[in-house]
Amino acid sequence: MYVCICKGVTDREIRSAVEDGTRTVRGLRKQLGCTGQCGKCKAQVREIRDEVIAGQCDLVLNPLALPS
Repeated sequence: MYVCICKGVTDREIRSAVEDGTRTVRGLRKQLGCTGQCGKCKAQVREIRDEVIAGQCDLVLNPLALPS
């Protein structure tokens, strides 16, 4: 799904960037271009980033947990 219409950035691209180590919205903006134009996607970008990081923390704390 497109999250940033201005730059054509999808949720998959955001998730992939966070999984590869980008941890800040500023970093995602530099890497993908999202949140840099109109800024309307910033909240959703932050939410997706937080979901990915929380999922990674769950796997560290419980390595037998399967990702959903």
